[in-house]
Amino acid sequence: MARLADYFVLVAFGPHPRGSGEGQGQILQRFPEKDWEDNPFPQGIELFCQPSGWQLCPERSPPTFFVAVLTDINSERHYCACLTFWEPVEPTQEAACAEHTVEREEEAEDGGLVQLSPAVPAQPGQLFAPKTLVLVSRLDHAEVFRNSLGLIYAIHVEGLNVCLENVVGNLLTCTVPLAGGSQLDSVEEGARTISLGAGDRQVIQTPLADSLPISRCSVALLFRQLGITNVLSLFCAALTEHKVLFLSRSYQRLADACRGLLALLFPLRYSFTYVPILPAQLLEVLSTPTPFIIGVNAAFQAETQELLDVIIADLDGGTVTVPECVHVPPLPEPLQSQTHSVLSMVLDPELELADLAFPPPTASTSSLKMQDKELRAVFLRLFAQLLQGYRWCLHIVRIHPEPVIRFHKAAFLGQRGLVEDDFLMKVLEGMAFAGFVSERGVPYRSTDLFDELVAHEVARMRADESHPQRVLRHVQELAEQLYKNENPYPAVAMHKVQRPGEASHLRRAPRPFPRLDEGTVQWIVDQAAAKMQGAPPAVKAERRTTVPSGPPMTAILERCSGLHANSARRLEVVRNCISYVFEGKMLEAKKLLPAVLRALKGRAARRCLAQELHLHVQQNRAVLDHQQFDFVVRMMNCCLQDCTSLDEHGIAAALLPLVTAFCRKLSPGVTQFAYSCVQEHVVWSTPQFWEAMFYGDVQTHIRALYLEPAEDRAPSQEVGEAPSQEDERSALDVASEQRRLWPTLSREKQQELVQKEESTVFSQAIHYANRMSYLLLPLDSSKSRLLRERPGLGDLESASNSLVTNSMAGSVAESYDTESGFEDAETCDVAGAVVRFINRFVDKVCTESGVTSDHLKGLHVMVPDIVQMHIETLEAVHRESKRLPPIQKPKLLRPRLLPGEECVLDGLRVYLLPDGREEGAGGSGGGPALLPAEGAVFLTTYRVIFTGMPTDPLVGEQVVVRSFPVAALTKEKRISVQAPVDQLLQDGLQLRSCTFQLLKMAFDEEVGSESAELFRKQLHKLRYPPDIRGTFAFTLGSAHTPGRPPRGAKEKGPSLRTLSRNLVKNAKKTIGRQHVTRKKYSPPGWEHRAQPPAEDQDDEISVSEELEPSTLTPASALKPSDRMTMSSLVERACCRDYQRLGLGTLSSSLSRAKSEPFRISPVNRMYAICRSYPGLLIVPQSVQDNALQRVSRCYRQNRFPVVCWRSGRSKAVLLRSGGLHGKGVVGLFKAQNAPSPGQSQADSSSLEQEKYLQAVVSSMPRYADASGRNTLSGFSSAHMGSHVPSPRARVTTLSNPMAASASRRTAPRGKWGSVRASGRSSGLGTDVGSRLAGRDALGPPQANGAPPEPGFLRPQRAALYIIGDKAQLKGVRPDPLQQWELVPIEVFEVRQVKASFKKLLKACVPGCPAAEPGPASFLRSLEDSEWLTQIHKLLQVSVLVVELLDSGSSVLVSLEDGWDITTQVVSLVQLLSDPFYRTLEGFRLLVEKEWLSFGHRFSHRGAHTLAGQSSGFTPVFLQFLDCVHQVHLQFPMEFEFSQFYLKFLGYHHTSRRFRTFLLDSDYERIELGLLYEEKGERRGQLACRSVWEYVERLSKRTPVFYNYMYAPEDTEVLRPYSNVSNLKVWDFYTEETLAEGPPYDWELAQGPPEPPEEERPDGSAPQSRRRVVWPCYDSRPRAQPDAISRLLEELQRLETELGRSPERWKDTWDRVKAAQRLEGRPDGRATPSSLLVSSVPHHRRSLGVYLQEGPVGSTLSLSLDSDQSSGSTASSSRQAARRSTSTLYSQFQTAESENRSYEGTLYKKGAFMKPWKARWFVLDKTKHQLRYYDHRVDTECKGVIDLAEVEAVAPGTPTMGAPKTVDEKAFFDVKTTRRVYNFCAQDVPSAQQWVDRIQSCLSDA
Repeated sequence: MARLADYFVLVAFGPHPRGSGEGQGQILQRFPEKDWEDNPFPQGIELFCQPSGWQLCPERSPPTFFVAVLTDINSERHYCACLTFWEPVEPTQEAACAEHTVEREEEAEDGGLVQLSPAVPAQPGQLFAPKTLVLVSRLDHAEVFRNSLGLIYAIHVEGLNVCLENVVGNLLTCTVPLAGGSQLDSVEEGARTISLGAGDRQVIQTPLADSLPISRCSVALLFRQLGITNVLSLFCAALTEHKVLFLSRSYQRLADACRGLLALLFPLRYSFTYVPILPAQLLEVLSTPTPFIIGVNAAFQAETQELLDVIIADLDGGTVTVPECVHVPPLPEPLQSQTHSVLSMVLDPELELADLAFPPPTASTSSLKMQDKELRAVFLRLFAQLLQGYRWCLHIVRIHPEPVIRFHKAAFLGQRGLVEDDFLMKVLEGMAFAGFVSERGVPYRSTDLFDELVAHEVARMRADESHPQRVLRHVQELAEQLYKNENPYPAVAMHKVQRPGEASHLRRAPRPFPRLDEGTVQWIVDQAAAKMQGAPPAVKAERRTTVPSGPPMTAILERCSGLHANSARRLEVVRNCISYVFEGKMLEAKKLLPAVLRALKGRAARRCLAQELHLHVQQNRAVLDHQQFDFVVRMMNCCLQDCTSLDEHGIAAALLPLVTAFCRKLSPGVTQFAYSCVQEHVVWSTPQFWEAMFYGDVQTHIRALYLEPAEDRAPSQEVGEAPSQEDERSALDVASEQRRLWPTLSREKQQELVQKEESTVFSQAIHYANRMSYLLLPLDSSKSRLLRERPGLGDLESASNSLVTNSMAGSVAESYDTESGFEDAETCDVAGAVVRFINRFVDKVCTESGVTSDHLKGLHVMVPDIVQMHIETLEAVHRESKRLPPIQKPKLLRPRLLPGEECVLDGLRVYLLPDGREEGAGGSGGGPALLPAEGAVFLTTYRVIFTGMPTDPLVGEQVVVRSFPVAALTKEKRISVQAPVDQLLQDGLQLRSCTFQLLKMAFDEEVGSESAELFRKQLHKLRYPPDIRGTFAFTLGSAHTPGRPPRGAKEKGPSLRTLSRNLVKNAKKTIGRQHVTRKKYSPPGWEHRAQPPAEDQDDEISVSEELEPSTLTPASALKPSDRMTMSSLVERACCRDYQRLGLGTLSSSLSRAKSEPFRISPVNRMYAICRSYPGLLIVPQSVQDNALQRVSRCYRQNRFPVVCWRSGRSKAVLLRSGGLHGKGVVGLFKAQNAPSPGQSQADSSSLEQEKYLQAVVSSMPRYADASGRNTLSGFSSAHMGSHVPSPRARVTTLSNPMAASASRRTAPRGKWGSVRASGRSSGLGTDVGSRLAGRDALGPPQANGAPPEPGFLRPQRAALYIIGDKAQLKGVRPDPLQQWELVPIEVFEVRQVKASFKKLLKACVPGCPAAEPGPASFLRSLEDSEWLTQIHKLLQVSVLVVELLDSGSSVLVSLEDGWDITTQVVSLVQLLSDPFYRTLEGFRLLVEKEWLSFGHRFSHRGAHTLAGQSSGFTPVFLQFLDCVHQVHLQFPMEFEFSQFYLKFLGYHHTSRRFRTFLLDSDYERIELGLLYEEKGERRGQLACRSVWEYVERLSKRTPVFYNYMYAPEDTEVLRPYSNVSNLKVWDFYTEETLAEGPPYDWELAQGPPEPPEEERPDGSAPQSRRRVVWPCYDSRPRAQPDAISRLLEELQRLETELGRSPERWKDTWDRVKAAQRLEGRPDGRATPSSLLVSSVPHHRRSLGVYLQEGPVGSTLSLSLDSDQSSGSTASSSRQAARRSTSTLYSQFQTAESENRSYEGTLYKKGAFMKPWKARWFVLDKTKHQLRYYDHRVDTECKGVIDLAEVEAVAPGTPTMGAPKTVDEKAFFDVKTTRRVYNFCAQDVPSAQQWVDRIQSCLSDA
């Protein structure tokens, strides 16, 4: 029996001691006055009586009741039932609270409080104080407490004639039966009726089972208030130890919600802070770091706002708020969804029927109390499903004197298949579960509903899963049981208690609550106590039984592991391989090994391996020979590599006994065990793994201790697995039996058993100390590898896993460290770490298993000795194992080297691992897994080379080669990877190069870390030599001049002095000026190259103005005399090109005929004006040399505008320069504010500059005297509307090209109207258009709609367009009289190119496989790189310039410093405009002129030396080549060179094999003596130093650089499409050939070099055998050459066989082409050979400049982008081009029109019996043919009538089916040698015109 109530307390309001406004609770009386011995009086009750604080109230409130819960220090809960009522304040109290009252009244007047109710007859200003009756009890009978306190209050209020002392005394002496008590059938025992002596009667029902919580209706209410999802998330939060806070205005609801949540957690018990009602004074408890469940009045919601990690449930509002930083893991699926649906069936049964057409009559919903139990039943089932089979994972470590039980968490998670599940993981690690194990793990105890559910109902729950009704039935059955537990005797539940009358609180009570007489109450209590002492003590009689274990566990979700579904075939392979190994059939085993290693990814295969090996150990076959040992170790390693540190599938546990069994003899007396080879796995350094193993083994031995010898069949039972035979009793059963017998044993017997168990644990601890030292001490103890690589051991010093923290383990280990006589500190390190690890382990398990402290001390002393002994045995093993003959590794394949290339580091053995490109690893393209490959990496003076063979034996003996030039290395990082063969973690390197290659290598273990480090250092040294002379291109041929001093070191002194003097002068000058913030670069002298340029070398390297022109050239700067320099300058590429373009020649007197507009100026021959320009420059004839000096100051890097190309047709010139510098645009449009009144230097410069530009304009013949101009507008109008320039300013904006092209997509090409209509640019409106048109109005159009005279238009265009950077040209105010116009465009910066290239590299050559394989991820990363967007911009700007030049205006490109983007644009423009540059010779000339002579900084951009290392690689030239490649794709017949040529240049401009692309300008090349050395010293057959020379030599031997489709049209200006959708990713970025490495070093790719007289491109005779061509391995063009190369090869082979010296391929090819032409044309007309006639009509199309006729005049609109897709290629542009000639100005007609002499629609009669059809016919004079198409916009030609075959054109007659409405005379026939074509035009005139046109074509021919 237990006391119903422990204390009765009366608490009243009292003033606050510090006189603050609030009052405080005071305990007036408490009974009994002295504490019970078993239950002291709880402190702080007065706080909990009024949780919101003690306050006076201006009106009487009705009495309130709630139950608060206090938890004492022993985790016992005390239920405090509080009934509060209000009484008028007595005068004494009032005086004490005077101030308080005044405040209150003021507040009341302000409306701060509720106005007094009229029913209260209180005097004004009357206040009421709260008083509380409190019952304190350890039992939770809330209803009884409510009734009892209510009775006491009723007696007081109603003034009943009952003695209150008696009632209180009876209450305190009342006893009730214990829960789950003797459970007699008599109702008196189970349901106790009590009376407090006031004519009342109450029945107290005690629950049947103590363990089941009592919830009444609280769970149902909680669901009603919050809903299913919210309650589920609160449930998960409480289980995973988050903080939960309930808010409500009702205290009763807070208490109920907390109770409900706790009831849901059963069978787990909440063990953290639990305060259902938290008083306001204790709110700071909420910031505690530990989890809690707390309820707080909603009035204090504001105080909870700043709690960041608390989940807040608002009961009144029905919301649950989870903060962002808190992650509440959900239940594992499918349990989450199942639970959700069952809950909704219980709460809302009508939901299922809501959609039925004929819903059944609604069944009555169950009562709230019943619904409450049903909801709890759902959660009970949920726990049974979650924890099903948990008893199979219990380890019983001790049985006597008390059971010690451990839970094998990893095995449980592994077997349930929930290893990754966040929720279950956290629950199992939580405190609640630890309590669950210690409480419910006990094998012999009383059982309850949950035990039965887990043991017997699992199968039923599984079966019911898919039948909701059956689930519901089960829930209802469980609910019945829960209900019966709470209400065991429903029949007797009758209460009779006096209640106060209605509104009794408003009536004035006769008197305050009286003071009770302590004596009376105490006397009643003492009486009862005396009576109790006579009675026997109340014993909780338990029915204890063996707890049933239930069925073994199953996975929550039957997942088949997809890829490795464990088919019997896999297990068969594993078994076969093992039997081969043990039978010594090594070859067979070797074949199977890869398959076995693959199979071992599956769990079943790993188990199978462990079992098979176990069998062999039992048969005493554990001593192996070397090969067998290697095989077994490899398989074990493979098994263990996928083991997590938890080892949830017990694989490591199964292998642990085996690794100490298998061994091999190294020499007499020295044996190596397998454990020394499988130590590299994380599982061995995990303390939890060792603990679980230890407990498992202890359990096995303890079980054996108590089993009869006969029964003990399987001592080595597997951890956590069911016993194999039915009659075997599990360890838990044995323990249960022993616990039952324990009380019956004698004392001696008990002692003996305890000792036996203790010594069992002790012996296992010693055994495990040995095992752990085996697996933790490395074979070579000098390597402290273990400390570095095993997180478990390294962290142990800081994070102790031991429960007994300051145990003796630490101290013993430390003393061991200091006293052990180790000389080698490192060894000591390893040994010390292992000793500490083992000591901690021993400490933990022994304290938990109750080993005596003496034994523990003994163990601590033994551990260091065990470790020391083991280290000594290992030393011998290590020594002997080194003497073993090494395993035969494949021999290293030497790479082939170029002549002159030397090996720096010989082969280091490495594995080449697969990177993100899947082809090599046998990815989606199929093919063999060439990677990973095993081989070696070589470092030569030129390249990094890997050669090796695939590790996969099925691939065969393929050689894998990957290499790249050292100079191309862009990134190198250390990685740690698993080697493919033995799966150990290895050091590795990942090297990435800008030739789009990636070497991801793992070093073999034989390569020491020193060698790997040396490799990195050497690589770095070669990649960034301190001086350019250290690069391969220089070291290659210079063996004959070993120590050449730097040229002219002595004489250069003065020039540098001059330079520095000037720098100082200029620095003084520029101090006054505001510096441009971007740091500029100026090429320093040779000596300065090592360090980056100084800050103050800004832009001002110019010789000061005062010097006479003649002193400009520091004569001593260069060695050769002027004259010699001049003559060699004349031979430079630029001059040859200038002469070709007719821009001038140099006579000996350096003077020119004045009639020529331009001249070649030698002003820069000493590189004094501009270091980065060539020596000879083209400038206007009228400008004197000394003026150039001043002009150059206005431009960055002194790169003033010079002419680089002139159009042969329109005579417009293309100029280039650096960007203007200074604030705004200094000289061009506005003078600077000169500091002095006189003319400042800046002023004179800008004047000179203006003169200079004027001279350029006037040197163009047709602009010499023209004054009119027009603005270039509409080029890209999408953004122009936003800032319409003022009418004076002529600024044309090329805005963001992407947006522009987007707006143009819908519009017909190049028409103003269309732009206006396209909606996006309505801001542009008629304003700009009409203004531009109106200002320069043309004459009225002629009557027939033809344009006015073309002559009018010429002056309308600006003479010179300056393309500049938008950012620079801000604030421009042009002068209306000037004849140039600015086109500001937005260009990307060099750093954007660099960033974009990095991303492009990663996209094309990813370092690791993409998360989602497939083309999408590649395309996404390609788009992110924005590389194609930059290509698009370059092409777009270039086409703009081409258009302008073609229309006769000159263009000056003046962007950035003039050596990056300017060079790209200028070169592209020349390539598109001038067919000469599209030949091999011309392209070379273009690169030499624009890139080399004009100072593109190849060394700086390619980071060639140490100085450039920080700036990194920026592929400006590569970007240009990519643009050329895009144009090449669109116009394949226009280029003489092939795509391979571009790739070749792309590869070698970074490779540093040739000297061509080294250094930053001609000046530097001269300084180094590179430019003219070839003249004097002709080397023999040494390697070529110039890439051009190499190309020339190679072209003689092989057509690899030649494009067979080359058939140029001389007049063609190319206008490529530049939309991103029209661009293709260059295959240079993505292709690779693993068979031979990059194909760009021809000697290496082509087999050994052949004798020079035998000029064959490929020496091997073609073999007829078929061969497989693998993707990414073989070179496809080599394996399958195109037809022409094939025929040329065949010819050479036959000639060689006949003994004739083979002819050069080019001669053969030219002869064939000539013959072809003559054959096709008897009269010798030259056309492209029919070999080459390819149907690429689109590629011929060029987009043009079209003019639109405006109402008043005309504007020029440039349409650049065409968004063609093959169907609608340029439909709109074609339509525009072909409206009719009348709408186009003849001078602007596109080049296209030259291919189409006449076109129109004709009806053509089909062949015999076919109908007439309308077709679009094109008469082409150039190709001499009549072509026809289906429609006007078609690109696909339907047929061709060759005019050469036409014999006659005659009038025809209509035949059957001809068009009816047409006149007879509109028919005509064309008769050819083959057949007669019948045509019909739309009317007679057009028929006549067609006949005339065809006739004239025939006569022309």
